[in-house]
Amino acid sequence: MYRIDHWIDGRTVSSTSGRTGNVYDPATGQVQGTVGFADLSEVDKAVATAKAALPAWRATNLSRRAEIMFHMRELVAANRKEIAALLTKEHGKVTSDALGEVARGLENIEFACGIPNLMKGGYSEQASAGVDVYNIRQPLGVVAGITPFNFPAMVPMWMFANALACGNTFVLKPSEKDPSASMFIAELLKQAGLPDGVFNVVHGDKVAVDRLLDHPDIAAVSFVGSTPIAKYIYETGTKNGKRVQALGGAKNHMLVLPDADLDMAADALVSAAYGSAGERCMAISVVLAVDTIADELVSKVKDRIPNVVVGPGNDPSSEMGPLISGEHRDKVAGYVAGAAGEGATVVVDGRDGAPAGGFFLKPSLIDNAKPGMKCYDDEIFGPVLTVVRVKSYEDGLKLINDNQFGNGTAIFTRDGGVARQFQFDVNVGMVGINVPIPVPVSYYSFGGWKASLFGDLHMYGPDGIQFYTRSKVVTSRWPDPRTSKVDLGFPQNR
Repeated sequence: MYRIDHWIDGRTVSSTSGRTGNVYDPATGQVQGTVGFADLSEVDKAVATAKAALPAWRATNLSRRAEIMFHMRELVAANRKEIAALLTKEHGKVTSDALGEVARGLENIEFACGIPNLMKGGYSEQASAGVDVYNIRQPLGVVAGITPFNFPAMVPMWMFANALACGNTFVLKPSEKDPSASMFIAELLKQAGLPDGVFNVVHGDKVAVDRLLDHPDIAAVSFVGSTPIAKYIYETGTKNGKRVQALGGAKNHMLVLPDADLDMAADALVSAAYGSAGERCMAISVVLAVDTIADELVSKVKDRIPNVVVGPGNDPSSEMGPLISGEHRDKVAGYVAGAAGEGATVVVDGRDGAPAGGFFLKPSLIDNAKPGMKCYDDEIFGPVLTVVRVKSYEDGLKLINDNQFGNGTAIFTRDGGVARQFQFDVNVGMVGINVPIPVPVSYYSFGGWKASLFGDLHMYGPDGIQFYTRSKVVTSRWPDPRTSKVDLGFPQNR
């Protein structure tokens, strides 16, 4: 058994609240550690520390901030196996998936290394006689990140890399289910040269979250999680005068047209639906198969499922690990159990033959689903792929656009004209053309539409820089004192 506490002012600080949570090994179902839950005073201490560190960090020149990000990039790269091992240990994902998570997070640190260029403003000389106008971007202050269990290393990197590079100080509240990666990251930031107090970690539950949302010294909050919680975070944070970006849930559809390469589409579906046990907001959970090819596509997916090796994440032969908790595993299994009663067809039941002893569920395939069925309407967040048969491209597009979520989508086709029309017509924030999981590279921004995003700005990339800064416009004149006079009229540019 091990213990995880907070990271405040550059060191580990033991929790004094008396409240803790269990950290499980998802592959065995056994408790392997405990994490201290912060009370109000501990959250306040982290925020006060970040506030005290703000003036010096904000004044740190851009070259030095970039240098620290470069050091951090090298440290994460050198320690990627150690970070991945923590992800496997507490989240359960297989090693290859964990390494992929670290790699995608690392891209965001690399993007932040360009902060001297990213923070450039604009300048207009002689906007009026002897007057110059320019704009600059400045940090917000103390900002907070509240991150989910499914990407305990990558999502924090989505947030803190840009936030710190822009000159903010940061308080992270990671998921209490797999908190160790955040502590390892905090240690690496210290090794990279980040001053004490600039990055802090508090663990906990709703007590910690609510305090971050109402704390007067928190200027902005970034969140990734389910839609109901994202809506709560957004409404509560903005009510308290904070800038908020809250990324919610998803029900990502992949439309497969009759001209598509069905083998490629089937490979993509198995990879996108069952990778990371389906516990990712960009997983494909619904395939819209045009009637003429639906039987063949379902057959191809069904044939591939037995080849997916399910087992402990630290077993090199495993391709899919367990779910995060027994409670979540049972919830996901409930959708499979109830599908037939709603009129759908359970083609592959992932409850059959699942490894014993941990939070395992094998891949499931449900055919003949329709809107109104729970297996279609709800975000399942597990290894369940639902098939909806449609008559045409237009019918498939309508289902996507009518869905409450708008995170990611994909189309598989050989027709470039149809693909271009799809990206024009579809009301979804991230679109893949023959790419099942269209997660943007770090120099674009991540985020959906509709109930998948609350706030105006997406995560990381250019939107991330904009979110963590505010613009200031300066109008200056250096006149000859001999020409100075009183003028009560409204300032004119002509």
